[in-house]
Amino acid sequence: MAAARTPPETAGLGEPEGLAEGSSRGSGSGRFGGSVRAVGRALRLPVTGTVRGIRRATHAHGAGESGLGKLIELHAVNGAGDIMITVALASTVFFSVPTDEARGRVALYLAITMAPFTVLAPVIGPLLDRLPHGRRAAMAAAMLARALLALIIAGAAAGGGLELYPAALGVLVASKAYGVVRSAVVPRLLPPSFSLVKANSRVTLGGLLATGVAAPIGAGLHLVGPRWPLYGAFVIFVAGTFLSFSLPRKVDSAKGEDRARLAADAERPHGPRRRPPKRPGLRSVGTAVTHALAANAALRCLSGFLIFFLAFLLREHPLAGESAAVSLGIVGVAAGTGNALGTAVGAWLRSRAPELIVVTVVAIVLGVAVTAAVFFGAFLVACLAAFAGFGQALGKLSLDALIQRDVPEVVRTSAFARSETLLQMAWVLGGAIGIVLPLNGVLGLSVGAAIVAAGWLPTARGLLASARRGTDTGPPRAA
Repeated sequence: MAAARTPPETAGLGEPEGLAEGSSRGSGSGRFGGSVRAVGRALRLPVTGTVRGIRRATHAHGAGESGLGKLIELHAVNGAGDIMITVALASTVFFSVPTDEARGRVALYLAITMAPFTVLAPVIGPLLDRLPHGRRAAMAAAMLARALLALIIAGAAAGGGLELYPAALGVLVASKAYGVVRSAVVPRLLPPSFSLVKANSRVTLGGLLATGVAAPIGAGLHLVGPRWPLYGAFVIFVAGTFLSFSLPRKVDSAKGEDRARLAADAERPHGPRRRPPKRPGLRSVGTAVTHALAANAALRCLSGFLIFFLAFLLREHPLAGESAAVSLGIVGVAAGTGNALGTAVGAWLRSRAPELIVVTVVAIVLGVAVTAAVFFGAFLVACLAAFAGFGQALGKLSLDALIQRDVPEVVRTSAFARSETLLQMAWVLGGAIGIVLPLNGVLGLSVGAAIVAAGWLPTARGLLASARRGTDTGPPRAA
């Protein structure tokens, strides 16, 4: 009875010594295991926390339910892989040789890759129009092709083989094919509360952020070895191949769609009754889209021109007090910042008065280009790069809004494909102009201003007239 009334705290005093020691050892082992698990959680937290934060951002406001969030993530993977290959090619073709030899190499690169691309680019849109039920497979194929081509470029860069150039052409074509399909996919994944311009701004911003993160990683991998950025691109694009199939099945649906044409062909027989087609082409639905496309082509042409011209100009004549690499970095950061800011402003403006936005941003870029040409200097060169990036991003989002508003739904996805192809061709033209010009800053920026003026002056009047008509009697704009 007395033993039964022994206080609980003294019950362990009569235990055998070995049992007490074993309990102590078990307690110590438990504490050690708990410490290891705590350290593991602490080490995983930055990664898992970052992943969860990215997922929350990309899937917010209904984007997760509609599938847009997965497209944003896929486009981020695409941007990261492309910048890895760009870093590797730039170091191989541009930075590894003197300036005069580099100009010859880049000219050869343009001749072998860009010239055939100008022939292939018009085919990409119509070809992909014939694959409306295989968009996920087409995006996966574009990813896988670039993964394999990255390995081919890695071998060519090490051995100096000529297969570098056709492989680079293949990467370019696959990248643009992905961009065309992505433009056609976005309308299928719109959340209920999203306008098309807002959705495109989110996708574009995701790609820009991924590019900004991957660029220094690619530069670090290049310090390890010139082929390592290409190995990184291979891994990224393989991941993108699998991620492409995670998009919703509705991406492959072609219900209610037809192919768009840049001009209606009313005389061509169509259908079982041989009637003329009644579906409109881009020109027959109003001039706002074609005027905005021309203005955007001027901005895209300026972008390609500045990339190639400033790359050689700043290598030969760096910004005051800076090295060539730092000068190129400053201009690149300015252009990227302007692009990201233009995307953010586009999401904020949504689709309000897109004609006025296009006219305004092109006029601003023209003014900055003229000022930079007249008062040539380091600060103005960086400003021009920033405003060119800003105008290109905001102008493209406004073009998207006009296509959403003015192009019937049955041909809208095809219209995105055709417009993207034309803009890529404009970029190629601008790059070709930039590579052949003498390295004179005033002359080069004057040519850049002339490119913008050629696109803005003929289209400004038509866009303003379209904006007035749209304000008075036009169809309501999507929110």
